[in-house]
Amino acid sequence: MADPFMQQAIELALQNVRAGEGGPFSALVVRGDTVIAEGSNRVTTSYDPTAHAEIIAIRKACDELGVYHLDGCDLYTTCEPCPMCMGAIYWAHLDRVFYASTREDAAAAGFDDAYIYEELRKPPRARSMPMIQSMRDEGYQVFEAWMESDTKVPY
Repeated sequence: MADPFMQQAIELALQNVRAGEGGPFSALVVRGDTVIAEGSNRVTTSYDPTAHAEIIAIRKACDELGVYHLDGCDLYTTCEPCPMCMGAIYWAHLDRVFYASTREDAAAAGFDDAYIYEELRKPPRARSMPMIQSMRDEGYQVFEAWMESDTKVPY
């Protein structure tokens, strides 16, 4: 049985590819029967490595609803989300994620993020990108100020 929201996401991704506007990925944020926001990959057209479809859709939905949590909303995406997008999905508190293609399908098309999953499993000192901690005590002062602030909004 066809899912109308997934079909809409797939059509949006096809339009994105055919128009040469970005990669073959699109996403919708849906609440109930309503599409709150949509996003398509814009990495190469916006010169922004974070301009993934899911990130764009989440940003637009939060702006549209005036919230920073998307409780009660689902995400429909044309491909299993990458590690960056999964982080955003969890931070956004979406209820569910529906996806069409798998990460293996994406890898076969040249979008392989397996190395990121592998890197994240390693402790910072063992990663291929140097991770150098500096000025921890001074940096912790920011957290102390946050914890003492009367104006903080926990999230």
